[in-house]
Amino acid sequence: MANKVICVILTYNRRELLERCLKAVYSQTRPCHMVMVINNASTDGTLEYLKSGKYPDIKVYTMKRNVGAAGGFNAGFRLAYDNGADHVWMMDDDVIPDPEALEKLLKADEFLEKRGMRRSYLLSTAYTEHGQVCNTPQVSNARNGAGYFDWPEQLEHGLVAIGSGTFVSILVPRTTLEKYGLPISSMYIWGEDAEFTLRITREQPGYLVGTSHVVHLRHGGGTISIVAESNPTRIGYYKNFIRNNLYISKVYKTKRRTMSIIFNNVILALKMVAKRKFYKAWVIMLGLALSIGYKPKVEKVNSEYDYTCISVSLPEVNIDDTETRKKTNSGEVYQQGFARPT
Repeated sequence: MANKVICVILTYNRRELLERCLKAVYSQTRPCHMVMVINNASTDGTLEYLKSGKYPDIKVYTMKRNVGAAGGFNAGFRLAYDNGADHVWMMDDDVIPDPEALEKLLKADEFLEKRGMRRSYLLSTAYTEHGQVCNTPQVSNARNGAGYFDWPEQLEHGLVAIGSGTFVSILVPRTTLEKYGLPISSMYIWGEDAEFTLRITREQPGYLVGTSHVVHLRHGGGTISIVAESNPTRIGYYKNFIRNNLYISKVYKTKRRTMSIIFNNVILALKMVAKRKFYKAWVIMLGLALSIGYKPKVEKVNSEYDYTCISVSLPEVNIDDTETRKKTNSGEVYQQGFARPT
């Protein structure tokens, strides 16, 4: 256990799922050095459960307002880094890792290290509760010296080079965060993981680990679709999905793909109008409008951050930690010892 591995779980109003996730994380054959929960302003008793003492060594950081999945993941990676993580094992509260999931990720990392293979992250293979593969990542489009795609190079060892993935059990090295920064907070929801993994694989791929398994209890199941969505709150989130998707396409894909996304969404909006689903049509057009001029800034992992937006609950944060002390201001601290940035 030479490397310090910190598990970070992002949760929002899904206490029952969080309980299952925590049970699985604490049952790992290769224990984490620390488990952190980023509580995204939950109102369903999540914080009270975490304060119950069932997990006395857990660190709980509660956002004072819901900052969306993107803001939560941004804070999670940053806080794990501040706590000295060499590797951050990130997931949502609806991810249930198999007992050997982390051990297999770390063994894969050691294997690649011995072979001198560069990697930006490692990803578990995700399944639905019915055993179907889900959250399938995109394979890497890097080519070898012969001009062929080289993603199958480590296939015999259960590893596939990938170019983008999700935050469904992803192991990210500290060095990756230092070099490429954090997920983009302003994306709010849907797309922050795709953008982040595309960004950090520009120079070196990630790897899908075939032997590391997790179950992803997807809410409602299936892929993201405004056509099938019936929850009014989630329908409103599609403006972020469309805006973020267009941003990713502009930065990492082709102009042809970008124009195709715009065209398809305009057609979809017209179809929604024809079906008298005016709210959905409005959300689609709003997403397209918001994409105009959307150029978010990528934050560095050690950049300034307003830590007052977070309250810390059990246990007290160790203010002697080297990374944390770098962010103190003349020894000033707040909220049970968590450091205020300079």
